[in-house]
Amino acid sequence: MLAFVLRRLLQAIVVMLVVAFVAFLLFQYVGDPVTQMLGQDATPEDRARLRADLGLDQPFFMQFATFVGNAIQGDFGISLRQGRAVSTLIEERLPATLELSLVAGLIAILVGIPMGVYTALRRDSWFSQFLLAASLVGVSLPTFLIGILLILVFAVQLGWLPSYGRGETTALGWWSTGLLSPTGWKHLILPSITLSLFQLTLIMRLVRSEMLEVLRTDYIKFARARGLTDRAVHFGHALKNTLVPVITITGLQLGGIIAFAIVTETVFQWPGMGLLFIQSVQFADIPVMAAYLCLIALVFVIINLIVDLLYFAVDPRLRIDRAAAAH
Repeated sequence: MLAFVLRRLLQAIVVMLVVAFVAFLLFQYVGDPVTQMLGQDATPEDRARLRADLGLDQPFFMQFATFVGNAIQGDFGISLRQGRAVSTLIEERLPATLELSLVAGLIAILVGIPMGVYTALRRDSWFSQFLLAASLVGVSLPTFLIGILLILVFAVQLGWLPSYGRGETTALGWWSTGLLSPTGWKHLILPSITLSLFQLTLIMRLVRSEMLEVLRTDYIKFARARGLTDRAVHFGHALKNTLVPVITITGLQLGGIIAFAIVTETVFQWPGMGLLFIQSVQFADIPVMAAYLCLIALVFVIINLIVDLLYFAVDPRLRIDRAAAAH
């Protein structure tokens, strides 16, 4: 187990170094930070002084080593657009993105898995056919169009829910949350549904296909032959083995929810990191873009590590194989 964790940690470090190198290249080849900060009318002396202050006069690999060292400490420099520390901007926007992503992820899991089990066990019922047909819509429609349609129906025509913003928030130290106020929940409903819909339908169809595959295996037939009830067979044996591959896909999808919240945050003007990234791209704000890239990569690496550990814990065959290899 320890060797497995150490191997995954080493792989994670290599991935983060590669991502950090890509983020560092943004500073080298996307615009000139000196020109953006001083303007075209700056004197050569001012430009040289600022380049020295930013460390841009150092050799390439020295600059990269400095960038990695600062990134480990959470220091990505100053935003060219807002003139504030990038770490401060991310600290302000991170709670909104995580809150939206976690609620969307919970919706996708808590609704998608039961729907997948139901459509597998009752595959000939009219409601199962309806859910499968509806899932095609969720998979096919782009996220921005789903968001616009929800705004049109529930915000414009019915007037039930707000169409933009985060609502009233409560400060808990540096963390801010809208989950402690009714307006915060109302503002969260539409964007969380929009963000979760694709993942929900994907999880539902994946659980259904895996469940149908497991139900055809020999050990399920033996379990039925032993006289076990349908509930024990379906939920005690079939569902447990169905969740082994589902854990991997679900973990990656949760990382994707955080990474691809950009579109949802833009449609609903949700004040999270995705909206900050879009604004930084429009202004070529390289420090913010580099910080966002590294942070999203770190999220994926952590989620992948957790998924690998869960996969190792859920599937006893992996433990047996590794124990046999060790002997």
